[in-house]
Amino acid sequence: MADNANWYVVHTYSGYENTVKATIEKYVENRNMRDLIHEISIPMETVTEITDNGPKDVERKVFPGYVLVKMVMNDETWHVVRNIRGVTGFLGEGNKAIPLSEDDVAALGVEKREIVVSYQLGDTVKITEGALESFLGTVEEIDLERGKVRVVVSMFGRETPVELELDQVEPANS
Repeated sequence: MADNANWYVVHTYSGYENTVKATIEKYVENRNMRDLIHEISIPMETVTEITDNGPKDVERKVFPGYVLVKMVMNDETWHVVRNIRGVTGFLGEGNKAIPLSEDDVAALGVEKREIVVSYQLGDTVKITEGALESFLGTVEEIDLERGKVRVVVSMFGRETPVELELDQVEPANS
């Protein structure tokens, strides 16, 4: 069943996102629907606001009025989510909810894909895609949280640091 699960965008009244998320989670628990409704997410971003007291980091909703739900779409799950107080409907055409594509999900950063890194600091790696494809460089920094790696590449006789996605490089000996 989990293979049928897709991410759907649920439209809510502005300010009701957290309430809708909590209510869906409660329904899932009470009705034992964990196999049908897998995950509920409200995409957030951290923004630095400058106030009289200095800079302050604040969590803010990326899409106010929207909640993302990973679920198996059927009549039961559609009705459960659609009839929650604060929900105005699914993103889609008429009463037909349209799932997000894999690319959309990746761009939103909702589902973290685990990338196994087979290189470490100081290793020589080969860039596998992008403008510097097939260039060799040395790993200077690995940031697993952001999914980035900084590689120092020698171009035109100069050492140039380049930031890439973790999966854009591979060990040079492969």
